[in-house]
Amino acid sequence: MRIIRGLEQVRPEDRGASTALGNFDGVHLGHQAVIDLARAPDAPLGVITFEPHPREFFAPDAPPFRLMNAAARAHRLEKLGVERLFELRFDAALAALSAEEFARKVLAEALGVKRVVVGADFRFGKGRAGDAETLRRLGDELGFEVRAAGLVRGPAGEEISSTAIRRALLEGRPEDARRMLGHWHRIDGEVRHGDKRGRELGFPTANLSLERLLVPRHGVYAVLVEVLDGPFRGVRQGAASIGVRPTFGINAPNLEVHLLDFSGDLYGAQISVALVSFIRPEEKFDDVEALIARMREDCAEARRRLAAASVAAS
Repeated sequence: MRIIRGLEQVRPEDRGASTALGNFDGVHLGHQAVIDLARAPDAPLGVITFEPHPREFFAPDAPPFRLMNAAARAHRLEKLGVERLFELRFDAALAALSAEEFARKVLAEALGVKRVVVGADFRFGKGRAGDAETLRRLGDELGFEVRAAGLVRGPAGEEISSTAIRRALLEGRPEDARRMLGHWHRIDGEVRHGDKRGRELGFPTANLSLERLLVPRHGVYAVLVEVLDGPFRGVRQGAASIGVRPTFGINAPNLEVHLLDFSGDLYGAQISVALVSFIRPEEKFDDVEALIARMREDCAEARRRLAAASVAAS
């Protein structure tokens, strides 16, 4: 997959793509329906999205809400077979474009799209003045086809949206989030140096920053960890803690992952952590011995949960 970060990076061979247009935060089943409708034998499959997310631009001081950072979104889109990822810089200049200007200057002139697919509730242009019908009319004038994908609902008729997925994660329901996403919710990033307290306790951890991301319910999870590069590439089981580590004072929210049956140095590696099952809320322990005993129980429970999830998936 080729990633085009900015209109100035567009090459002649990038033009003429059949594209899905939207924010695609989480790349959930609704997003996947939009992307599937953009698949065509006569053009490369593309996705047009924005970085930062428009909501981050308009409300920079709002609490973090993103389900995915740009790298995680790109990783997921590549797995779906996307060939061209157009990451448009969402800045004041782009925000000021009217619906007609966006369609003409960006879609037609800069990207030369063959086809654009959007969700039924898509809005675009200054003041969110344009909708799917507006884009269809502009596409007819400017020479590209426009399609709108219908809303996707779950088996019980429930809403599938990034908002509903955020709610499930904040309430500690990763299984419900998975049903809406079509995949486990993942937190991607580079393993960074922490305080190495887990190693001292006998449970070495890989630490990831949660900066600018929605922080799921604090607690312990059964997880699957995909090491994306380096000598330990592959998928492993683990137990993870999300929270502020209250036993050792109040800290910034963090993700700490203990890989089961693993010994190796992951510092600097890119990993992807899938939240499979919520085990328990975060707790403050009276002493280190009580914490270690509970961590042993957490690891045993994570093994059980992951084994059950494997059977259910098969």
